[in-house]
Amino acid sequence: MIKIGVLTSSRSDFGVYLPLLNRMKADEEISFSIIAFGTHISKFHGNTVDEILEQGFEVQYKLPTLLTDDSEEGISSSTALCALKFSSFWATYKDRFDFVFCLGDRFEMFAAVSAGVPFGIKFVHFCGGDVSLGAIDNVYRDCLTRFSSIHFPTTTTCAERVNKLKNEDEPVKAVGLLSLDDIDNLELLTLEEFKDKWGIDLAIPSILVTFHPETIGSEKNIKYSQVIYETLLELGEDYQLIVTMPNADTEGYLFREIFYQIKSLLPEKVILIENFGRTSYFTCMKYSRLLIGNSSSGISEAASFNKYAINIGSRQKGRETGPNTFNVDFDTAEILALAVKVLRDPVFEGENIYRKAGGVDEIIKTIKHLILNG
Repeated sequence: MIKIGVLTSSRSDFGVYLPLLNRMKADEEISFSIIAFGTHISKFHGNTVDEILEQGFEVQYKLPTLLTDDSEEGISSSTALCALKFSSFWATYKDRFDFVFCLGDRFEMFAAVSAGVPFGIKFVHFCGGDVSLGAIDNVYRDCLTRFSSIHFPTTTTCAERVNKLKNEDEPVKAVGLLSLDDIDNLELLTLEEFKDKWGIDLAIPSILVTFHPETIGSEKNIKYSQVIYETLLELGEDYQLIVTMPNADTEGYLFREIFYQIKSLLPEKVILIENFGRTSYFTCMKYSRLLIGNSSSGISEAASFNKYAINIGSRQKGRETGPNTFNVDFDTAEILALAVKVLRDPVFEGENIYRKAGGVDEIIKTIKHLILNG
């Protein structure tokens, strides 16, 4: 029996893991344990560990690792706290896992994995090789690549970056973005089901909004949040705005505050959501006219639902983008002009560069091969 630990610190990485977790759950040769921490165990961020349970999984380990303070010192302290909690965790449980999965680039994931390095744990890293120059996540991602011994990047370009970082003889292969692996068979909600569940009528012309602060040059976030405030107030005159709230990032409170302000001014047009869960989020994406924000989701997932994405600012600067993505600076007039242009013909008909058929099968095959061959 192959024993795997799965590190998940947020709603975003769990949603990406989900097709792989479902496949492993049905595999009699694999046993896995979910290790939930970070915003999963934070009431302030929606206590998203509940979504893991709702998807039919057990959570074998829960580690509260996050402080509510999202200042630079607060994020640094949360990183230290997370590493401290995991140093004890790995000391106790390191022998229970053949491999431990880690995903992405969050500071919490960096802390959990870095604490495991002295114990010789075999980490398997997903989504390495990406670039996001406007976020400190860029540094954490490369560190996670170096900490890990097995790699499953999303695109060929990302795989090339991982190969350069690792400088190993055996090149890694791209497997695509895991969250897209099963979308052909994913049963999304109908408009009626979505309205019954969330009280949101997606028949109303809607824009899906996801913003996070830029964590490099964070002193500019006050200016950036004001741009978003002005932009969304204008768009809210004609469209329903469905806003997924920021993760735990430096100065995330600035964007939370402006979203609450916009909600107070346009109470019937603005909806704030802490956590949709994967199925509801993809349903909302499917029926929205456009995605606006600076989340990697618009860049990597929206094309699979025939949607354009407007990516604002430098948070995702350097990340590989497809033809569905338009990049623009934090400038209200430029954003609005671009939104008007895109909304005239909002259906994207091209391919998604982040989707690769058979990625989950390739991952499971590789893990089994490594166990059998030592």
